[in-house]
Amino acid sequence: MHAHFERTGPLTELTSYPEWAQDLVTACAPTKQAVVDHEAWTLMREARLDAVGTRDFMVGVWPVIERFPGYMALNLLKTRYGRSKGENMARRWLVRNIRVEQNHAEYWLNWAEGAGVSQDEVLNGAAPYGTEALSSWCEEVSRSAPLAAGMIATNYAVEGATGEWSQKVYESMAYAESFPKEVRAHSLRWLQLHAAYDDTHPWEALEIVCTLVGTSPRADEVAYLQECVKRSYVSMRITLDRCLDVRRDPWLLSEPALGEPVFDERVVANEAAA
Repeated sequence: MHAHFERTGPLTELTSYPEWAQDLVTACAPTKQAVVDHEAWTLMREARLDAVGTRDFMVGVWPVIERFPGYMALNLLKTRYGRSKGENMARRWLVRNIRVEQNHAEYWLNWAEGAGVSQDEVLNGAAPYGTEALSSWCEEVSRSAPLAAGMIATNYAVEGATGEWSQKVYESMAYAESFPKEVRAHSLRWLQLHAAYDDTHPWEALEIVCTLVGTSPRADEVAYLQECVKRSYVSMRITLDRCLDVRRDPWLLSEPALGEPVFDERVVANEAAA
């Protein structure tokens, strides 16, 4: 049995959580920062992301946006009310936040349309090769991994990094003014919501994970949770790189006969374990 965790400090202060969680967040910070500081956000903030890059971003990230409530539903299926305090917390939180997520796909389509990418293109256009890295990982960990791993990989890691990059883009006047004034607020609703609420949302997920595994989990359990978090960040980075067609990326290792880089999934696992 793991020693019980009960948060007593502020939700958004890392010191409110067990030492293992503090160490995990610190160990994953450089990998997360590579997502938050990605070239894509600089191009958006400066209104320099061209039409092709905008299209590839909107289409390439869409599967994650559309499926995110599904990832949460898969984690919800792992819970049983009354089995533990952590599962009760997870069940209540997931049910509530699946409803919050229900309109986000529509807001993403509005953002895409305002940026010049039609709904039909987002729904039916071919995604850039390799952008499935993040959606495939989120599906895998939500479907097959334990509840704590599924939530820390998606609701903590993916949503946490998303809250930080979306705030950077949303605060840019240059980016906002690149949209016609009459559709600006409508188009930027997705960014506004994520910049506003995701700063606490991932902390709530972290509290649930800590309640699920307690204050003294086994070392191998902590190592696995850390690998899941890192893999989410690495998958986000690869997806963004492929949206921008960053062919210099060292993760694109093997070269077929025609010279097109091929994504090697082994590198994701190796990077996440580092």
